[in-house]
Amino acid sequence: MPPIQFVVDRREAGQTLAAVLKLRFGIPWARAKRLVEGRHVKVSGQVETDVARRLKLGKRVELATGTVEMKKTPGGKDGKTPDQQKGIVTGNKGKPGEKRSQAPAPHKTTKTAPKTPERRRDRVPPAHPLAPSLELDAIVYVDDAVVVVNKPVGLTTMRHKDEADEFGEHGQRFLTKTLAGMLPVLLGTPDRPVTAVHRLDRDTSGLVVFARTSAAAENLTKQFRKHTTDRRYLALTRGVPKAARIASVLVRDRGDGRRGSTTDLIAEDGKRAVTHVSVLESWGDFALVGCRLETGRTHQVRIHLGEAGAPLCGETVYDRPINGKPRPDESGAKRPMLHATRLGFTHPDTGENVSWEVAPPRDFGDLLVKLRAGQ
Repeated sequence: MPPIQFVVDRREAGQTLAAVLKLRFGIPWARAKRLVEGRHVKVSGQVETDVARRLKLGKRVELATGTVEMKKTPGGKDGKTPDQQKGIVTGNKGKPGEKRSQAPAPHKTTKTAPKTPERRRDRVPPAHPLAPSLELDAIVYVDDAVVVVNKPVGLTTMRHKDEADEFGEHGQRFLTKTLAGMLPVLLGTPDRPVTAVHRLDRDTSGLVVFARTSAAAENLTKQFRKHTTDRRYLALTRGVPKAARIASVLVRDRGDGRRGSTTDLIAEDGKRAVTHVSVLESWGDFALVGCRLETGRTHQVRIHLGEAGAPLCGETVYDRPINGKPRPDESGAKRPMLHATRLGFTHPDTGENVSWEVAPPRDFGDLLVKLRAGQ
């Protein structure tokens, strides 16, 4: 069977890829996110893994066969979606305007049956292939105010708000666990939740701090907002960046649906981002890079290194110029090779300056040895 295809219309233009899939096909946000991150979605012929990519009018989106069922639109002609009425959704490849065969109609569902957590189990995203179970030795430091954790690869820091709202407190029990959700049990205080005051990407390893009291959460949040914390990363890159202080204004869409820097210093959604980059080692086309964050924006290090011509080994989103081709990656990395190696802040209770440092995980270390050996 052919893949499911549609063209972004005016109502959808400017929305994120996950939001468009959710609305167009009537699927939960969590499932839309899973489809994108599982590499089942293409935009303009290229696999897209960024759920936050904002789509432009006229872009063609393609989903792998069997990933979704077409949603019937109440009041639509013959129960078809607007694109089905136009003959452009699924079916034989052909010239624009030619009719194409329609996707099979979805099974009818009862409108009166309540959505219980048990019925949602088949919609729960599978565990990340790299995600290990959280062990006690992942806890680097804990007291009554804070807990510092060495986050493993493949584990989400905390539940996304949209996902939490959709499933509710009870339904979340059946979702893939998050670090914030697992910590209370591991600490022996299951009825005492922790608060994430910053995040690491799911595929980024390293140090992250959680607050155990509301006062600690407020104090730490202020420190992160004022950029007074000490956050340092190690990265393995394809390409050798220049040692520099990289400063730019980051926006959600740099012009091709990806986050990136803009020359518009007063962009409505623009946020100033500063990364201090140093080259620790280099071997031909690869390098071990140190990054100190002056600010802490979403995907900041990945974006700055990619724009500097040295994307992370394993990077598949910020590895190309606008509308350009990805930079070749012969490293063999299975994920973006980024590790939060150092974290420091002022303790919210004692006022003491505290800091910790942890080594990268095994896959990072193995690749580092491989790259060194190949020089």
